[in-house]
Amino acid sequence: MFETLTDKFQRAFKNLRGQGKLSDEHLDAALAEIRDALLEGDVNLQVTDELLAAIRAKALGSEVMLQLKPDQQVVKIVRDELATLLGEHSKPRYASRPPSVWLIVGLQGSGKTTTTGKIGRWLQQNGHRPLVVSTDVYRPAAREQLAQVAKSAGVACFPAANLSKPLEIAKAALREAKLSASDVVMVDTAGRLHIDDELMSELSELKKELQPAEILFVADAMIGQDAVKSAGEFHRRLGVTGVVLTKLDGDARGGAALSIRKVTGAPVKFVGLGEKYDALEPFYPDRIISRIMGMGDMLSLIERAEQTFDKKKAEDLAKKLRREEFSLEDFKDQLQQLKKMGSLEQIVGMLPKIGPLQNLPKDTQVDEKRLKRVEAIINSMTSAERADHNVIDGKRRKRIARGSGTTVQDVNDVLRQYMEMRRMIKQYGSFSRMQGRGLGKLGKLNRPS
Repeated sequence: MFETLTDKFQRAFKNLRGQGKLSDEHLDAALAEIRDALLEGDVNLQVTDELLAAIRAKALGSEVMLQLKPDQQVVKIVRDELATLLGEHSKPRYASRPPSVWLIVGLQGSGKTTTTGKIGRWLQQNGHRPLVVSTDVYRPAAREQLAQVAKSAGVACFPAANLSKPLEIAKAALREAKLSASDVVMVDTAGRLHIDDELMSELSELKKELQPAEILFVADAMIGQDAVKSAGEFHRRLGVTGVVLTKLDGDARGGAALSIRKVTGAPVKFVGLGEKYDALEPFYPDRIISRIMGMGDMLSLIERAEQTFDKKKAEDLAKKLRREEFSLEDFKDQLQQLKKMGSLEQIVGMLPKIGPLQNLPKDTQVDEKRLKRVEAIINSMTSAERADHNVIDGKRRKRIARGSGTTVQDVNDVLRQYMEMRRMIKQYGSFSRMQGRGLGKLGKLNRPS
């Protein structure tokens, strides 16, 4: 996500480098680039114009730091104004006495049911006992769908098979939550293809009776400003406390994320970054701004690593690195660990686009099938071959290629990649110091030929 914004922002800043001072002419050119980037990124027009006006006022005002170069001045001001636009990280809210009620609202097709399962899984991973329930009595099999989603996500679901009114179902789920010691009840409400009075009246009744701690509007980021308009209308009529943006991984523009707080007044609290039930993250504005500015999102990358990497394996690997015993088995294990963190394309996207990593190939893409091919090749080796690559001669390479359903050239490519990584480890002394370069190499290895 945000590739369009990042690329154009970098171009605008690059054009300012080497200038002695920030003149009106240079600022106009930079702001024109930034404006094009924001509009092409599907940021709301009014939000764009207000943001640029604020940037211009500060860039030409007395707040400019004289010790900064022109490009550094603009970078700092743009970053500060984006931070003002997005606000601070907004934590989920809970009732003073459990169970807390979270209403999940939105238009039909925005992904409410799947998002309910995802948030339920996130709550469970963070020490809560969620219970999900569907009050959608209109759409065929809506409650059965949530039951399947909850089962896949590993979250408890209240069936309410004999009830037919949304408020009755929600109250019954609340009673069940108290009996089962569930501390959060997530109510997946009915949606429509458009906003109507019937829908809003039903939601208003649920809000009045349940006194929810959170009213989360689920918006499909792929539909851009339409999602922002819908969120604004729901907020006006219902008082939305937060927004969940789905499919943000599929939207390289990301304008909805930048516009929605300004237009609705409600903060983005979660973002969906994939189809799996663990592909949901809290929304951290400062991290998103860093990615847009080309500075990467190392905090999120570190958190993913901490959640997925096996600490014991990491300690064992560190010992092997000190003894220069990094084998093909270790190479395969590292690929598997990286896959657990998500797609490598997402991981590369979190790396800074400035500094030592700014020269990573722009077309770096990761074909997950090719990664599977690498694993198949290593799995086709004997334990002796994985322990010592030097024993793999021409005859063995042919056997490995036949066993993995690949070619000798593919086997050679994997061995060459492995040798390059060994050399980098020896050169840089630790795996952590060569991760950035290594990810670039993996992207190169997996770029479609």
